[in-house]
Amino acid sequence: MASPVSIDGIEKLRAATKSLRVSLEKSKALGLALEKTGPRLEEIDHRLPVLQAAVRPIRADKDALVAVGGHINRAVGPAAAVLKVFDAVHGLEKSLLSDPRNDLPGYLSVLKRLEEALRFLSDNCGLAIQWLDDIVEYMEDNALADSGYLSNLKKSLKNLREFETAKGKARLDGGLLEAALDKLENEFWRLLTEHSVPLPMSSSSGEQACIAPSPLPVSVIHKLQAILWRLIANGRLEKCISIYVEVRSLNVRASLQALNLDYLDMSISEFNDVQSIEGYIAQWGKHLEFAVKHLFEAEYKLCNDVFDRIGVDVWMSCFSKIAAQAGILAFLQFGKTVTESKKDPIKLLKLLDIFASLNKLRLDFNRLFGGAACIEIQNLTRDLIKRVIDGVAEIFWELLVQVELQKQIPPPQDGSVPKLVSFIIDYCNKLLGDDYKPILTQVLVIHRNWKHEKFQETLLINEVLNIIKAIELNMDTWLKAYEDTTLSNLFAMNNRWLLFKQLKGTKLGNLLGDPWLREHEQCKDYYAAVFLRDSWGKLPGHLSREGLILFSGGRATARDLVKKRLKTFNESFDEMYKKQSNWVITDKDLREKTCQLIVQAVVPVYRSYMQNYGPLVEQDASSSKYAKYSVQTLEKMIMSLYQPRPARYNSFKGRSPSGKFSNGVPADHRRTASAVM
Repeated sequence: MASPVSIDGIEKLRAATKSLRVSLEKSKALGLALEKTGPRLEEIDHRLPVLQAAVRPIRADKDALVAVGGHINRAVGPAAAVLKVFDAVHGLEKSLLSDPRNDLPGYLSVLKRLEEALRFLSDNCGLAIQWLDDIVEYMEDNALADSGYLSNLKKSLKNLREFETAKGKARLDGGLLEAALDKLENEFWRLLTEHSVPLPMSSSSGEQACIAPSPLPVSVIHKLQAILWRLIANGRLEKCISIYVEVRSLNVRASLQALNLDYLDMSISEFNDVQSIEGYIAQWGKHLEFAVKHLFEAEYKLCNDVFDRIGVDVWMSCFSKIAAQAGILAFLQFGKTVTESKKDPIKLLKLLDIFASLNKLRLDFNRLFGGAACIEIQNLTRDLIKRVIDGVAEIFWELLVQVELQKQIPPPQDGSVPKLVSFIIDYCNKLLGDDYKPILTQVLVIHRNWKHEKFQETLLINEVLNIIKAIELNMDTWLKAYEDTTLSNLFAMNNRWLLFKQLKGTKLGNLLGDPWLREHEQCKDYYAAVFLRDSWGKLPGHLSREGLILFSGGRATARDLVKKRLKTFNESFDEMYKKQSNWVITDKDLREKTCQLIVQAVVPVYRSYMQNYGPLVEQDASSSKYAKYSVQTLEKMIMSLYQPRPARYNSFKGRSPSGKFSNGVPADHRRTASAVM
């Protein structure tokens, strides 16, 4: 059995052993910790000089540093706010670099937020810099840091101030605003381009197939307006106008291309005379009316719709540029070119056509192009109207003199109606007709008003009647110029009949009166009778039967007498036919009637003569010399006489002593003045 003391000693030994073991483990752990801490202490030892260098500029004591703390907090507050907004700006970058078409309202909303943020930065950057500048100055005045440290701070603040200038503001967002505005401009252009469609129309008629109430949908107009406001807010109005004018003017030009307007670019050197562009002038009036009433009218309304809230001066300027670039100036220039062409009576009618077209569009022109922005169009229009009115008045009042001068020109060698006569009769009928008289009267009234003179309608009527009387006097002069009286009778018959036929039933004929018309009809009958009597009426006398009925000298003697008379007839007929084959009866009805009268005067006598005495010579070996023509051949030959030959038309021929007519047209001498639309 163990002793109690022994047992107690063993327990103590065990406890001591355990305690030693625990201590040993703690020592090992501490050793390991010290091993790990050694490198960290070395690292701290290396960093201490750097920390000492950073802290070294701050040489103030604790109380001084506490005093400057409030100043530092006040300076850092605005700077921190600026930095927070600056970070928010860059947070908008993803949205603003996307395509605006996907969500235009959302895009514009984000852009507006960017503008507000940039305004905040612009307004507060300077304030933050000023606060920082103040604290640096305080630190310098109170010797809170060494000079090197303060110099670096001042240099940084100087760079910030330069950045805050107007040029630096553009870099506040890293160019994000400019990029977003460029995208909006592209969207503005895209909306216009995709919805600007030329009007479908027929190039032959010049009339539109379909015209929509508005060139652009309302939804598109609203989008354009929304984009405009943001671009205008950022100083890009002129660029918007430039884009709008380019797209819409090209669209109008594309609409007009189907009309084939190449003639508008013709120069004065390309005009042979006014007749060479006569057809173009009629097209010009229709095309101008279409362009003004439909194309330019639509653009006028659209400019108002898109730019209305910006101001009338803006949208009127925009419309003016579209009209000018789209082609209105080319229309006016063509009219001016016509006024500069050679002066010819037919030109008067064409000038009246131009005036009528412009006058028809007068209210439209004044409404569309009446603003200050359209001053160039106004000036060109007034100048064109002035040229037209002066040209009409000049040609009209000189016409009588020019007709009188034409009497010095020899009459036609074929006895036909001079081109001057037929032209003037038709011309004067047109001047007094419903189409031209009102226009001519209006033009002459305006021209007289410019000269502060009164105009009465009797002046126009009397001038036209005097022109017809001058034609009569010319005809009398020409009649006396023929050496061959038979030809002069044919000439008189031709011209008297033309005066009667072309003037009967017309307004000009009514003004001249029935007695005047009947006189010319009777003169025609008189000259026709004299012409027939003195020429073809002599032929039957060569086929006299005298001596044949009572002749008793035998068959051979009768045959010789018939041969002699047929020979004389044939020679006279051949001579007359040859000479008169070159003569012309202008009017078809008069020509046929005259030939019928000749047939009636000659053929029955010839037929009877050949029936009775032809057998005497037909059996003769030389019968073809005497029985030269059959009755049918003779009739066909007569009916083929007096046919007109094709000739190039000119209103006047020859040159007057005054030199105002050359190759049938008056010389070009123009005047300039002002006109009102």
